[in-house]
Amino acid sequence: MSSPTKTRITWRDLPAHVRTAVEAILDDRVVAAESQPGGFSPGTADRVRTARGGRAFVKAVSPAQNDRSPAMHRAEARIAAALPATTPAPRLLGSHDDGEWITLVYADVEGRHPATPWQATELTAVLSTLETMAAALTPAPAVATTAAAEALAHDFGGWRRIAEEPPADLGPWARAHLDDLCAAADRGLAALAGDTLCHLDVRADNLLLGPDGTVTVVDWPWACRGPAWLDTLLTVVNVQVYGGHDPDALLATGPLTAHVDPADLTGALAGFTGFFLDGARQPPPPGIPTVRAFQRLQGDALLPWLARRLGE
Repeated sequence: MSSPTKTRITWRDLPAHVRTAVEAILDDRVVAAESQPGGFSPGTADRVRTARGGRAFVKAVSPAQNDRSPAMHRAEARIAAALPATTPAPRLLGSHDDGEWITLVYADVEGRHPATPWQATELTAVLSTLETMAAALTPAPAVATTAAAEALAHDFGGWRRIAEEPPADLGPWARAHLDDLCAAADRGLAALAGDTLCHLDVRADNLLLGPDGTVTVVDWPWACRGPAWLDTLLTVVNVQVYGGHDPDALLATGPLTAHVDPADLTGALAGFTGFFLDGARQPPPPGIPTVRAFQRLQGDALLPWLARRLGE
């Protein structure tokens, strides 16, 4: 599971007018709040309880925590408000935006993150849910105007940036195959056409398993139009990071990935691997000190798998 941010603010840190706005959305007074671990946002992530016993999940942020986070929350508010009712996602109760603080209020979802390393039964439930979700989100809601190829164009250029300035600790195989890695990532980017709303950040800490076995997909700021198989690939990426399963077998048997050109899947994998390894060597973003270590963990876990798929 990802390392939680160490600098997250809590409900009690929010300005009074923001708390008042949340209570207006809930039509009740908040009497208790519990900050949630996991994830990387420096903003609030609180499960709250109201005076009449109601429950909700509140996330809020301002530029003071991280200058990019408010834009992400605003994007998530637009997407969450447009998700069909059949989407396995929390229901957005309302949002508040005063130009500085952006706050999202969701119906509370009881559940826990999948165990890592991934357990077979939990993985099966998640992959089945993603198949259902892709059907529900095709075609993508009109509010999703960004294409996956546009959203990931810079990220998938990671191998080119590494080739221009190779880090001293770059392994010999990657150093010898930089041209192949760049070409594979280019193919992966070209393969991202589609009209499914993709979450684009599916991993264990963005999933909740309910007591009845239902799966809920949370945190939607990166959602974009792309191929129906993209979120399944990202889930298998997360599985590979923690080990315990054959990722190629998962792709070969998954309903959304079994009939995709393997070279396209390999290309997308190359794009994500280059993004993680290039990102890991950058300074940490303000308020998010643990994200670079997690990117390095992912890149190091994916590179041997990528080498195998490229036939090396």
